[in-house]
Amino acid sequence: MKRDLPRWITLFFTGFLVFCLATGLDKALAIEPSLERSPDFQWDLPSWVPKPVVPDDNPMTIAKVELGRQLFYEPRLSATGEFSCATCHVQSLAFADGKTLPVGVTGQVHPKNSMGLTNVGYNSVQTWANPMMQHLEQQMLVPLFGDNPVELGMAGKETELLNSLQTDPAYLAQFSEAFEAEEEPVSIRNISLAIAAFERTLLSFNSPYDRYRYGRDRTAITESAKRGEALFTSERMECFHCHSGINFSDSARHQRSGFVEVAFHNTGLYNLDGQGAYPPGNTGVEDLTNNPSDMGRFRAPTLRNIALTAPYMHDGSIASLSEVIDHYAAGGRTIPSGPHAGVGSENPLKSSFVQGFSITESEQQDLITFLESLTDETFINNPALSNPHVQ
Repeated sequence: MKRDLPRWITLFFTGFLVFCLATGLDKALAIEPSLERSPDFQWDLPSWVPKPVVPDDNPMTIAKVELGRQLFYEPRLSATGEFSCATCHVQSLAFADGKTLPVGVTGQVHPKNSMGLTNVGYNSVQTWANPMMQHLEQQMLVPLFGDNPVELGMAGKETELLNSLQTDPAYLAQFSEAFEAEEEPVSIRNISLAIAAFERTLLSFNSPYDRYRYGRDRTAITESAKRGEALFTSERMECFHCHSGINFSDSARHQRSGFVEVAFHNTGLYNLDGQGAYPPGNTGVEDLTNNPSDMGRFRAPTLRNIALTAPYMHDGSIASLSEVIDHYAAGGRTIPSGPHAGVGSENPLKSSFVQGFSITESEQQDLITFLESLTDETFINNPALSNPHVQ
């Protein structure tokens, strides 16, 4: 990384300053993984699933998780009082939003698709392309206070937000219970801690595929899905290289991790200039590092509940699973005309795993059937994850 570049310095320290102001510098530097469990919180996980890593300074408690759920759905966390985290992260859509690109409170269209939050607590890095964004507590401050793009639009309205919550008896009681050791429990820091705690409970490990593969129920998925699994894990298609492990992502960590996996990939989605260029302002890790080799590199999201989170890719530019498969089969996307014209399969920066492959129509359907078997109906209908403000 070229850390001596002014753009890198500006972006890094601006984000870090926001984090430090909200948490206190000592806290910002002290987010370390903990393997401990708060005595009143029990992880509801199958025996084959390891627990997510939890920071020492934000232990899981029932009271904090419930407060985080209230805040996740709270429109007072937006400048207009009409938006919340759940506006762009809808439970029925595996906490994605079904839009190509989301729109913030000011009407600004964001350059990146709203990523689903399935098992977000297992991510080793957050967002699509920021290697520095490693913790949910840190990431939560971006939609609240970020101004490029504006999401919830609360920059400069911190006092107004805190007053609104402090004068609400129900919220005051919840903050006091969740942060009982603090004299002034209603704070920006505690808002981010509570929402992060709730997000770690967005757990999805009860799909038909899970019941087949880990529950030994051989009838849980169809023969077509079984054939699709074989294709998915084949060297011919190479899907499993970037979508591996219990969360079908190669950027993951949990309490049994021998090491932390962090990976970003260029999939040949664009090739604007024949040299690998992506659309300006949406160039992946390169947006932060200014390193040309980082052009077009984005994190591979989980494939759990993938059938619910269309459209796909970092900018929502591919509408369906069949089109995604076509993209990888071609070894990259060809855009014949317009401002984004280019032959992605010839992108010199694309991943070595995106070489293209042959696939028949019936094989494609088998692969889609396998991906659909990763849909967890209990997750998207779990009342503990739903909007508590709706009766």
